[in-house]
Amino acid sequence: MPATGLPTRTLGRTGLEVTTLGYGAMSLDSRFGRTVSQDEANTVLNALLDAGVNFIDTSPDYGPSEEMVGKAVAGRRNEYVLASKCGCPVAVEPGQQGHVYTPANITAAIEQSLRRLQTDHLDIVQFHGSPSRAALEEHRAIRALQAAQQAGKVRFIGMSGTIPNLADQIALGVFDVFQIPYSALQREHETLISAAHAAGAGTVIRGGVARGAPSEEKAWDIRRLPEVPDERPRTLWEQASLDDLLGGMTRMEFMLRFTLSHPDLDTTIVGTANPDHLRQNLDAARKGPLPADVMAEAKRRLDAASK
Repeated sequence: MPATGLPTRTLGRTGLEVTTLGYGAMSLDSRFGRTVSQDEANTVLNALLDAGVNFIDTSPDYGPSEEMVGKAVAGRRNEYVLASKCGCPVAVEPGQQGHVYTPANITAAIEQSLRRLQTDHLDIVQFHGSPSRAALEEHRAIRALQAAQQAGKVRFIGMSGTIPNLADQIALGVFDVFQIPYSALQREHETLISAAHAAGAGTVIRGGVARGAPSEEKAWDIRRLPEVPDERPRTLWEQASLDDLLGGMTRMEFMLRFTLSHPDLDTTIVGTANPDHLRQNLDAARKGPLPADVMAEAKRRLDAASK
């Protein structure tokens, strides 16, 4: 463990050493909360690097996020692993909607990300939107991303994947990294995280705190989880009586440490523009996974409540 106290893991076959707590720069997009200024982005991004966090995930889909990251920490580029995405509508033809996996759009996204992030390479580029195998094959999307890799603009290729396509995506055997949603209140991908790990890929867990997590400050915030009915997280938490297991932890600490307890997690991306929240996340991450008996009891209660 480095002097910062943050545990690290090897990100699958990439060989990259990443802190188990990463940073999700989606939080810099005003669509997902209050408007964040560049000064605020500068403060939180430099603070997280100062604390030793070395994984930053962003996307062309996240409004000004890439530009903010570039302006804030491009001068510290050797201190962090940088991940972005493709398939986001950057160069689309009339009539095309949603994520588009044509070579032209993939290439345009990568070039735009390089400019915005003020770098000559992206460590990881992930397909956004969990495209099916058929969608990837239609325009030879994987080949287009591999071409950017061969050109030295991208080091490793990845997939932001979900059910129902994730198992097929793992089986393709071409992705170095998978970004997968998982939390105490959304465990549907629990075994698929292990499948990705067993296949040699790195695992980046998203939504380990924000996905339906109860907060002492603002009740049940699920605006980033449209696929889950509004009452499900609250109902599941309450039916499982998880407050009884906190033992002095905040709910958010419990959620983060539950996610960190997955044995096949390499890093989890947690976003915030609030330095105090960042410090709380850092403190929780330094404590590591939940005690084994608490984790086992939490899973037992969640399983019972889900029946």
